[in-house]
Amino acid sequence: MKIILVLIFMLATNATYAQLKMDVYETSSNGKRIEKLTRFPAAENSIVIELYPEQEFQTIIGFGGSFTESSAYLLDKLSKKNRDIILEAYFGENGAQYSLTRTHINSCDFSLNHYAYAPVPDDIELKHFSINHDKDVLIPMIKDAMKISENGFKLIASPWTAPPWMKDNNDWRGGKLMPKYYNTWALYFAKYIDAYKAEGIDVWGITVENEPLGCGGNWESMHYTPEEMTDFAKNYLGKKLKSEGRNVKILGYDQNRGEELGKWVDVMFKNKASSKFFDGTAIHWYGSTFDWFPESLQYAHQKAPHKYLIQSEACIDAEVPRWKDDQWYWQPEATDWGWDWAPEKDKYLHPKYAPVYRYANDIIGCMNNWVNGWIDWNMVLNKQGGPNWFKNWCIAPVIVDEEADEVYFTPLYYVMSHFSKFIRPGAVRIGFINPDEKLRVTAAQNPDGSIVLVALNQETVSKPITIKLGDKSATLVIGGEALQTVLIDPSEKK
Repeated sequence: MKIILVLIFMLATNATYAQLKMDVYETSSNGKRIEKLTRFPAAENSIVIELYPEQEFQTIIGFGGSFTESSAYLLDKLSKKNRDIILEAYFGENGAQYSLTRTHINSCDFSLNHYAYAPVPDDIELKHFSINHDKDVLIPMIKDAMKISENGFKLIASPWTAPPWMKDNNDWRGGKLMPKYYNTWALYFAKYIDAYKAEGIDVWGITVENEPLGCGGNWESMHYTPEEMTDFAKNYLGKKLKSEGRNVKILGYDQNRGEELGKWVDVMFKNKASSKFFDGTAIHWYGSTFDWFPESLQYAHQKAPHKYLIQSEACIDAEVPRWKDDQWYWQPEATDWGWDWAPEKDKYLHPKYAPVYRYANDIIGCMNNWVNGWIDWNMVLNKQGGPNWFKNWCIAPVIVDEEADEVYFTPLYYVMSHFSKFIRPGAVRIGFINPDEKLRVTAAQNPDGSIVLVALNQETVSKPITIKLGDKSATLVIGGEALQTVLIDPSEKK
């Protein structure tokens, strides 16, 4: 196995240091898609990036996407050939090798309609609980992915809402879980985990609630304050799962980074009693199209340095996919929800952006600020950006025309692959020095000893770079508007 450096560059020799052994793969605006480069021009006056494997930071759990009913429904509409192509591309040995995934408990906006596993009102003991709805298309998608994945993947499950009859507004949208149903809702999680296990699917972790601050009452949601969620996790959910031997991670918050994140971790990890049942914090990226809020990530890590920090959802939202138009994904033409709806004081956080750069920048920014894993949202959507019962159109890395049985792998798929394929579970982020502020870089060392450097060059001009690892080096030319993976042989480790 070879070492992994994700970067935007090309390879050359250096007269002072012994030559590093490495392979180079590039994705760029000029049409390269993880293309292996075999010719490397020499360059002078390079930017020197030094790698320090002995400087260790967080352990990486993985990268991946989400199993939604919408994605599963679309796969079911395609021919077996195209269905297999997509699942192989995400989970196969020659594909992205996704290692960290997510799914929804009950329905969400990317479902075909509203549903819950306990539709009978006041079924306090959940005698009518059933996951039969998921057996149509969602569970088959997960199982097929499991068959393809050689090393397996972790699955996080998140509820958007409890059944309406448990809530104070008796609605799918908004409202709060009534205290008299706290025990029942905790039992609901336990039954879900057990039911999925009976199907051969292990749930690695759960979030207490997707976006507890709400979604403007647009689709399935349920509100908590930090105190309410902590109380529920501490006195009901945590006790129910842990006391009965279910080894499932519990993640709190599960909404946007930024100032609000600090408020939540202050409560969740206030003391040993409050933090005992939280294994970490889940976060989303919708607070800005360009800012990964490093200060809030650093604060969350410092508040609970031994807990997980996982990016559980991200996508190009409020956009209809561009079909077979790779260039659009490299151009600053996309807008998000905040372009129209953010408060005036926050508008500056939501300018137009290039989808490729938003993904690559955010993953790199998260890695450099203690995030352990990064999960994309839908794996597959159609040309409309759905199906979605609320018509909340978004973009996925893979777009399909289910009627014509056609598949389009957008540049976003290749960006995800540069990270997920090469930075494997158990990798540890390592230290580096990068003197060029415009060149985005991160680095990690895999369990097999390979080292991973990830870099992004958003400028139109190429840049020469010299990578130094101990007493060896290589001089590379990072192409303009490109993302690249450099694989250094494990024997090159300092």
